[in-house]
Amino acid sequence: MTTVTKPKLATEADRAIGSRIAALRTAQGLSQTALGHAIGVSFQQVQKYEKGRNRVGASRLQLIADQLKVPVETFFTEKRPADTGSETVQALFDDPETMELVAAFRAIQDRTMRSGVLSIVKAAALIQRDRAEA
Repeated sequence: MTTVTKPKLATEADRAIGSRIAALRTAQGLSQTALGHAIGVSFQQVQKYEKGRNRVGASRLQLIADQLKVPVETFFTEKRPADTGSETVQALFDDPETMELVAAFRAIQDRTMRSGVLSIVKAAALIQRDRAEA
């Protein structure tokens, strides 16, 4: 008798990892083609990873993390409320503008400039909050 095995179906975790890959890739201005070329797959395969249709193997995920200059653990953060409110960590990863802001901020090497940029962003958030409360 032969045993029939079912194909490995993508899980919610696969979709979460894929969306984090997409958000980080987009934030860094990297195309699917460029990422695929860097990790040795087609852009179609990158699309499948990002949509969670195909699972990303451990070694391939490490290549992606290296290419995106993030620790591999970045793809496995838990879905917990962020310290700043009710948004989940996943929501932050899924917002391309948030990831773009983080990537741009990380590119600033000068500590004084980083502090200034952070002060501007905090002031804008405070103004927004005050307007919402008024």
